[in-house]
Amino acid sequence: MRVKAGYFKARSLRKRLRRCAREVFGWECLRPSQLDAMTAVMEGRDTIVVMPTGAGKSAVYQVPGVLLKGPTVVVSPLIALQRDQVAALARIEGPGASAGASAVNSAQGARDNEAVWERVREGRLDFLFVSPEQLAKDEVVARIAAAAPALMVVDEAHCVSSWGYDFRPDYLSLRHVRECIGRPPLLALTASAAAPVRADIVERLGMHEAHEVVAGFDRRNITLEVVRHLEDAAKRRWVVERAAAEAKPGIVYAGTRRESEEYARELSALGFDSAAYHAGLSAAERSRTHDRFQNGGLDVVVATSAFGMGIDKPDIRFVLHASVPGSLDSYYQEIGRAGRDGGPSKAILAYRPEDLGVQRFRTGAHPDPETLGALLDAVREHPGPVTATALRERTGLSQTPLTSMLHLLEQAGAVTTQKRGGVRAVPGARRDTCVREATRIASSRVDLERSRVEMMRAYAETNGCRRRHMLGYFGESLAAGDCAGCDTCTRTQELKGASVRTGDILSGTGPDPLEPMATDSAFPPGMRVGHSTWGEGEVMSEEGNRITVLFESVGYRTLSLPAVHARGLLTPVSSAATRG
Repeated sequence: MRVKAGYFKARSLRKRLRRCAREVFGWECLRPSQLDAMTAVMEGRDTIVVMPTGAGKSAVYQVPGVLLKGPTVVVSPLIALQRDQVAALARIEGPGASAGASAVNSAQGARDNEAVWERVREGRLDFLFVSPEQLAKDEVVARIAAAAPALMVVDEAHCVSSWGYDFRPDYLSLRHVRECIGRPPLLALTASAAAPVRADIVERLGMHEAHEVVAGFDRRNITLEVVRHLEDAAKRRWVVERAAAEAKPGIVYAGTRRESEEYARELSALGFDSAAYHAGLSAAERSRTHDRFQNGGLDVVVATSAFGMGIDKPDIRFVLHASVPGSLDSYYQEIGRAGRDGGPSKAILAYRPEDLGVQRFRTGAHPDPETLGALLDAVREHPGPVTATALRERTGLSQTPLTSMLHLLEQAGAVTTQKRGGVRAVPGARRDTCVREATRIASSRVDLERSRVEMMRAYAETNGCRRRHMLGYFGESLAAGDCAGCDTCTRTQELKGASVRTGDILSGTGPDPLEPMATDSAFPPGMRVGHSTWGEGEVMSEEGNRITVLFESVGYRTLSLPAVHARGLLTPVSSAATRG
C-alpha cells in the first residue's frame, strides 16, 4: 500500500509540536483540536479556530510561534488583553522555556515602544502584540514588513464581523495590512462564531482555502437560566438582588454606561466590592478595575460589552445579563467567561421583550444610495489613490460610516484598496450598478443581523431545552435528555417527579409527553436546502416541530416542520462540507 509523503510530514510536525509544548511550555499533552490547528499553521495554511473560552486558543499560536523562523504578529483588540497575553508568555516555566514577547501600544511611552522595535530588528522577539489601530499607521506596518513575520494572528476575530453601534472600522483594513507585510499565513481565533460569522471572518480577512477547526460549544459546567420581567423597574431591582445572592466573583453586563454605574453603586451600597467598567472611563480607571478583578479585589464588575475580552480569571461563578444581547454569538462569548476552572457556574439572563427594540435599532439602517454614490464620485474624481482623511474632509462623513461604505463599495467592485494605502476607483466599473450592488449587500447584512436578534429572542422565550437551542444555533446537536443544566429542563424533571408521585399518565406505556418524539429527521443539521423565495441555506437545528435554517439571503428563519413536509417548502441540495 502506498502512503502519501504528506502523512509522514504531518506526523513529524505533530511530534515537534508536542515536544515544544512539553519542553518550552511545560504542557504534557495537547487537545486534538489544538494539535490539528497547530499542524495547519506549521504547514503554512490559513486557519480559523473556534474554541470555547478556556479551551486553549492562545496555545495554537504560541507553540508554532516558538518553532517558526520569524516573529509572530498578534493583532489583539485591547491594551489590557495585550498585557495579559505578554505576561502569560513571560510566565513560561517549562524546562526549555524561551519565548520573547512584547507589545507596541499607545499606553507605553515612545522610548518603551522604540525598545520593542529594537528587539524586533535584532530578531530577539518571537511575539509582537499590536492593536488594529496601531496597524492603521504606515510606519508601524513598514516596521513589521521589514521583520518578515512568519505568522499573523487575529485574536478575538469575531470583531472582524461586528458591524454594530460600537464597530471598530480598523478591523476591515487587516486583510490589506497582511498584503503589505508579505502575506504571511493567517490564524483567526475566536470563542464564538456561528456559520455566517465564520464565513464573514474568512471573507473579510482574505483567507485562502481556510482550514476550519471548530471545537465543541457545550460548556456543561455552566447552567443556563432566563428570568422574564414585565416592568423595567422590577427588573432592575431583581438584577441587584440576584447579583448580591450569587456566589462571587461575577460579572453583570448592563446595556448602557449609565446603567453599569447605577448597578455598581447599588451593589457597593449593599457591602459588595463592585466597580463599573465601560468605554467612557479613562484608560487608567479601566486598567485599575481590570487588575482588581483579575487579582481577586472585586466581587462584581458591572460592565458594558467593552469588558471581558481575554479575561483569564478561572473562578468567575456567574455572568448575569441585565439586558438582552443582540445575538447568541455575543451572549455565548460573554457567558463563556464563567467557570473556566470547570467548577459549577451560572449564566443568567434578565429578559424583558421590550429590550429587544434597542437591539433591533442597533442592527443599523440601510445605507443611503445617494450618499454611496457621492462617496464613489469623490473617489473617482481624485487623480490617484485617495486617503480616508481626504475623503472625510470632502464628504463630511465620520470614520466609522466612511470605512463601512468604502468596504461595501469594494465588495461591489467599485473601488480597490492599494497596498501602500489609499483607495482607487476600479476602471470601467459602472456607477449605478455598483451603488445598487453595495446597497443590496448592505441590506442583506441588515437582514442577517435582525434575524440574529430574533434568534436571541427565541432562546429567551423557548419552552424547550435552552442548551439544545443554543448549540443548534452554532450547528451542533444535543440528544434529548442530555442537557447538563438549564431552567426549562429542570422544570421538566420536576414535573416528571410530580407526575410519577401522583400516579399520572407518565407511568403508562404510551409516549412521554414531556420528551420530544424520537424520529429520523429528513433535514439533519448541516444539510444544504433550497427555498423557492429565500434561495439556498443550511439547516442549523431541529427542535420539536420547528426547524431553523440559515439562508444566505435573509439570515435565520424558523419554520414549522409539518408545513415544510406538507407543502414541500424545503428541497435538499447537498450535504454541507465537513468542518476541519
